Amino acid sequence: MSPLVADIVGMIGSAMMVGAYAYSNMAAARMNFVAFNLANLVGSALLITSLVVHFNIAAMAMEIVWAAIALFGLAKALRGRMKT
Repeated sequence: MSPLVADIVGMIGSAMMVGAYAYSNMAAARMNFVAFNLANLVGSALLITSLVVHFNIAAMAMEIVWAAIALFGLAKALRGRMKT
């Protein structure tokens, strides 16, 4: 992957994560946790992809943890939907 493509992929991932964060702060009483966690997971995966080209250990560690938390939240939200 070229450095330019990695930058674009990383920016899209960042935008998804910032959008999810903004949504979580602006959502009315009923937030869609599936969409929130999915946006965080995909955004984090895109940033990890970008970090493969522009490696930074601290950022990579943070994104791996962020993806793990989003994956846990997504599984929890999906389990909750199956119960209702």
